[in-house]
Amino acid sequence: MPLEYIALMMVVAFFVLVLTGMPVAFAIAAVGFVFGFIGFDGWLFELLPARIFGTITNYTLLAIPLFVFMGVMLDKTRVAERMLDVIGHAAGGLPGGMALAVILVGVLMGAATGIVGAAIVTLTLMALPTLLRRGYKKSVACGTICASGTLGQIIPPSLVLLVLADTMNLSVGSLFAAALIPGLMLAGLYVVYLLALAWWNAADVPAIDAEERAQVSKLQLLKDLVTSVLPPLALVLAVLGSIIGGIAAPTEAAAVGAVGAVVVAALMGRLERKTFIEAVMVSVRITAMVFFVLIASQVFALAFRGLDGEFLIEAMVDFVPGGPMGTLLFMMLLIFLLGFFLEWIQITFIVVPLFLPFLAGVPEFSMVWIAILIAMNLQTSFLTPPFGWSLIFMKGVAPKGITTAHIYKGAVPFVIIQLVALGLIILFPAITLWLPEAIGW
Repeated sequence: MPLEYIALMMVVAFFVLVLTGMPVAFAIAAVGFVFGFIGFDGWLFELLPARIFGTITNYTLLAIPLFVFMGVMLDKTRVAERMLDVIGHAAGGLPGGMALAVILVGVLMGAATGIVGAAIVTLTLMALPTLLRRGYKKSVACGTICASGTLGQIIPPSLVLLVLADTMNLSVGSLFAAALIPGLMLAGLYVVYLLALAWWNAADVPAIDAEERAQVSKLQLLKDLVTSVLPPLALVLAVLGSIIGGIAAPTEAAAVGAVGAVVVAALMGRLERKTFIEAVMVSVRITAMVFFVLIASQVFALAFRGLDGEFLIEAMVDFVPGGPMGTLLFMMLLIFLLGFFLEWIQITFIVVPLFLPFLAGVPEFSMVWIAILIAMNLQTSFLTPPFGWSLIFMKGVAPKGITTAHIYKGAVPFVIIQLVALGLIILFPAITLWLPEAIGW
């Protein structure tokens, strides 16, 4: 049997195992080992220790546990919860003001954490009951929280961007700079949608009533903004600014962010020994999961290349009309469809390396631009049923009365907005490339 056929069977077997519920790290490693021994008796796996060593000693990837700890620390100390309450009151009597506060906090949490699970659970627990109590339509409240919680996948620093930088051999700083404007643009499109909804039917997104606003004086509100919003915002700006400005490497900035998160929590009087230990333990679990998948993917990649899988992809690309742009659009469609069933990390380690050799050979394509397109597309996978993780996280902690239908219905408009943003980046690459070029990355 030709090796390419075995490579095709290998990909199919991986998807079958994942759909049966097997954890992705075990599935990807098992498939790699089994088909590697079938195709070439496993002799190519002699290179595996060197590849694993290269992964775990990668200095850039050291930023992952540090950024994770920074995000978990701000989450466990409930700094983000306080931010939402203060920003919501600052929105005043504007219809949809509390929803806009959720979007803004989602931007700040995305920049501070980059962890979708933490952001969704936090926003659901602290914002959903409040939105429902204030008369928000259930589907709108659910969709706003789900969309806001996923902003951390495109707004730097992001685990998606860190992993893509390693997978595509790109500078982390250039990806962070390239993703900043698209991420803020996406948040801006969310705001436009909510303002349009408020104009069309204010009853779906009512303003905070006058009695509740009167309980907090303007002077107290200003004081709360300074003490509760300014410190975490300054931390985020310091971390991102040092990376994008070239002052510090991503790993160094992540270390500053991790220490800064502890300092911010202490200054706000929310740092406790129990909370600190819990943040460390959660960070270790998340980091172990990410690196386990990274190591397991080396087995799959080694076997796939040994089975001439790259020739299989080249043959498939030849069937796609439209040349290089047609191939890029086909990859975008494939990533979007796979997002209904697979996690972003599975798609990153399976689909992206398959198309990477071909796309890297197209001189008119910027690989930074392609990486941001992939990141924006991967973000939709968190909101697309049935396996969108934002939807699953929300359903797990949502109060009684919130059904799966409410969550799915609320997510649909935001998925459409994400696709609009993706289309804008495809049509206007300068949205992505302007900032990296302006600062010389």
